[in-house]
Amino acid sequence: MSQSSPDPVVYLDHAATTPMVPAAVEALTAHLLDVGNPSSLHASGRRARRIVEESRETIAQAVNCRPGEVVFTAGGTEADNLAIKGIYWSRQGTDARRTRVLTTSVEHHAVLDPVFWLGEGEGAQVELLPVDRDGRLDLDALRASVERDPASVALISVMWANNEVGTLQPVDDVVAIAAAHGIPVHTDGVQAIGTVPVDFAASGVDALALTGHKVGGPYGVGALVVRRELAVTALVHGGGQERDIRSGTVDTPAIAGLAAAVELAVKHQPEHAVRMRALRARLVEGVLAAVPGAMLNGPALDDPTARLPGNAHLSFPGCEGDSLLMLLDARGIECSTGSACSAGVPQPSHVLLAMGREPDEARSSLRFSLGHTSTEADVDALVAAIGPCVERARAAKA
Repeated sequence: MSQSSPDPVVYLDHAATTPMVPAAVEALTAHLLDVGNPSSLHASGRRARRIVEESRETIAQAVNCRPGEVVFTAGGTEADNLAIKGIYWSRQGTDARRTRVLTTSVEHHAVLDPVFWLGEGEGAQVELLPVDRDGRLDLDALRASVERDPASVALISVMWANNEVGTLQPVDDVVAIAAAHGIPVHTDGVQAIGTVPVDFAASGVDALALTGHKVGGPYGVGALVVRRELAVTALVHGGGQERDIRSGTVDTPAIAGLAAAVELAVKHQPEHAVRMRALRARLVEGVLAAVPGAMLNGPALDDPTARLPGNAHLSFPGCEGDSLLMLLDARGIECSTGSACSAGVPQPSHVLLAMGREPDEARSSLRFSLGHTSTEADVDALVAAIGPCVERARAAKA
């Protein structure tokens, strides 16, 4: 007697990682059996090098930068670390006064942790800039911080889009404030590529991080797009690959997959955003109707310039987000909690706390993020399940 197939999973955690698209799978697998180090001079090495450089050109065209500005990394976290530490060391090395690092209080830990590391061990003065209740940077606070002593600012790092509540940051305004004083700007663009328009050259930023697994590409590969005019001290030393700021033999098959995914995501971004906004509206309307008292976090949904199109972040008062997540998971619905769990103890999200939420409210939150495989049936399954799951979660906490 054959076993019945498991119920299909309703996957609503695309902001954590999204399934690979067929084009990326094809590009990746097409080169897995190829031999040849891209740094080798023989024919096999030159073939590998051609794949890498063509991929670099594809990504450059997609984000509107020069091919030489694309530095391949092992993902977004490495790209953020390379930018923050590398720019800080270079800037501080040429002028010892440049010790201040300005960033927002809602950054991903791939930015916050290296910034704090610089503060603890490298003498950096870290300033976390405040945000409003929607998670948007307070530009007046940034301007005041810069103008207090612009010569002491090594760099500014402001994410393009928040990974938890989806808030789009005023990157153009940040660049304008920084440019007046010649201060470089780094942005974590991991959540933005393929979901909102991203034009590196037009934005004026000096460095932008991206990663493959957020856009339908492979895990473990990403890039730092960084202006050639900007000095960046290497984190890893060795063979001098990638402009001598990221040594190591590059992963040719993964880079081919990354390029295919980025190209496709950027090409289809406009229609993808329209579809995600429609699905997101259906999700939020259904959940708020099913759970009286539930609250949407972040910017309003009617302004496409304020929020990522596939992000819905909600609080469910009276619940622990972790418990609600597991109750949904037991019903085959996968999402993300707005908190980090440390040693089994739920901690409120630093993002929501920075937005002025109370700890209990922050701990009651879930993020539902839509992507290219999401359907109306997925949304309807969540809407049908959320009411009973919230009731059980509230009963468990009572």
